Amino acid sequence: MIRVKLLSLTVASVLLVGLPAAASAAPDPLAGYENQQLTWAACPFSAGAAKPAQCALVTVPRDWAAPASGVDMKVQISRVAATGASLGAILVNPGGPGGQGSSLAGALASLEPSVSARYDFIGMDPRGTGHEGGTKPEDQGVLCNVPTGRLPVGVMDASDRSAASIAAHQQVPRAIAEACQSLAASPFLTTWQTAHDMDLIRQLLGQAKLNYLGYSYGTWLGAKYASLFPASAGKIVLDSSVNWQGRLLADFEDFPVIDQRQFDDVYVPWLTRNAPDVFGSTTDVVHQKWQQVRDYYKAHGVSPDNFNGAFVGMGSKFAWLLATAVFENGVKALGGAATAPVALQSQLDTAFGKPMAAVTTADVSAALQPDYTQISDVRIGVACGDQPTRSAAWYKALSDRQGPKYPLFGWAYGISESCGFWSDAPRQTLPTLPPSVAKNVLVVQGEFDPQTGYDLFPRGRRGGAGRQPDLRRRLAVPRSVRADRQPLRRRHGQRVPAGQLAAGQRGVSGRAAHGRGSGVPGARPGQDAEVGGTVVRAGGGPVGSA
Repeated sequence: MIRVKLLSLTVASVLLVGLPAAASAAPDPLAGYENQQLTWAACPFSAGAAKPAQCALVTVPRDWAAPASGVDMKVQISRVAATGASLGAILVNPGGPGGQGSSLAGALASLEPSVSARYDFIGMDPRGTGHEGGTKPEDQGVLCNVPTGRLPVGVMDASDRSAASIAAHQQVPRAIAEACQSLAASPFLTTWQTAHDMDLIRQLLGQAKLNYLGYSYGTWLGAKYASLFPASAGKIVLDSSVNWQGRLLADFEDFPVIDQRQFDDVYVPWLTRNAPDVFGSTTDVVHQKWQQVRDYYKAHGVSPDNFNGAFVGMGSKFAWLLATAVFENGVKALGGAATAPVALQSQLDTAFGKPMAAVTTADVSAALQPDYTQISDVRIGVACGDQPTRSAAWYKALSDRQGPKYPLFGWAYGISESCGFWSDAPRQTLPTLPPSVAKNVLVVQGEFDPQTGYDLFPRGRRGGAGRQPDLRRRLAVPRSVRADRQPLRRRHGQRVPAGQLAAGQRGVSGRAAHGRGSGVPGARPGQDAEVGGTVVRAGGGPVGSA
């Protein structure tokens, strides 16, 4: 129960003059929240091909540690009722931190009709993310307004290790941290608070236990819910897991490793197979052309950081196409005359909303320009507020170590992490998963997931005590890789043949830390599409989200 997790309430004894002593119990500050009635209505977002859902607003205290403070927040949830006799509710989360999840319930219910027949799918827009589809001011998420005057100007290249370059790069995370830390809501946009919202939702739904399916950051949220409320946790599925027994920021700190691996082992070989006349028939040639294109754009005013960023976290079809279109445009600007195969070229021609022949360097620069002026406070609040943070100096040293090994994002990440400038200590401590619920946890991990690498999978396992979760896993292997790749080497003691394909990547909605998204609108979680023969999952999270 929620009340068990909160500070005990005092009972005041009041002596009335001339009368026997009488005890006056303080009013229960949780009664109003636990007794509220949910009003279900049509959701404000379009269902599209997904099953239609009903939505409701849940009133939650801004601070579960002090629910009597009188300050509330409203969280939107959705419901797709089971088509048959319900066995319970499954709450779903798309990741982030900062992803809205109310539309995910209908998407997953339509993808898994056999599960939807027996379980109610429950979506949720976590506190601070706003209300998906809503257009009123109160439907918008909590945003950090970063003063543009605090941001650097000019071409930015993190591989430039001069003192002036490092100082300019660090202006951005410092300005973001200070802007977000000044907001009154920031201390309450944490996993601890959201987990308490989830248990209130469980109670309002009349469920003895809450089943859960979470992706990426959602694995952290689900594991912490089960750790805080073990008696209320049902079946827990953690897909594309972060190190949910250790440090959440470990996932972000591994982005350079993860993204370099995807770029070198998946993306570049895919180019050699699908458009060798444009990009090169060997990986060495592709890498050489990529560097030449990067230098070309830099000479024409496009920051190398922004160019590199197009190839980081390519978890959606749209992000994949945009990066490839940017690359192809540069190749042609340098004199390349070849055209990609018709099937692929027709898709690349949609990346900028016009044929590639009409795309200019200015179009590329505009598409890759990050928007730092309004940042989602949820990513910053969760990542920097859940656990103690490390210093800006530590992150600078991380950049120094990772850059030479993982140049795609290694130079940039460490000197762009806002948590290095976060000064507030966490208000609560998040526990690890107890052995009593570990047997009900299934972990799923993909080898080439672009943002939650399999490296984090065994760390989450080792972090717990007692009986470990079910560690069965599946590998997300692109189709074009399956066709010509030898059986995969052993990972964590299990050998998976190259012919086995399962969707181990996850979708993330919402904008990311530092305002960088895929650059192409319309990506929705859970949609698979083929790009030149490669299966790519739409909805992959932007840089800085998991």
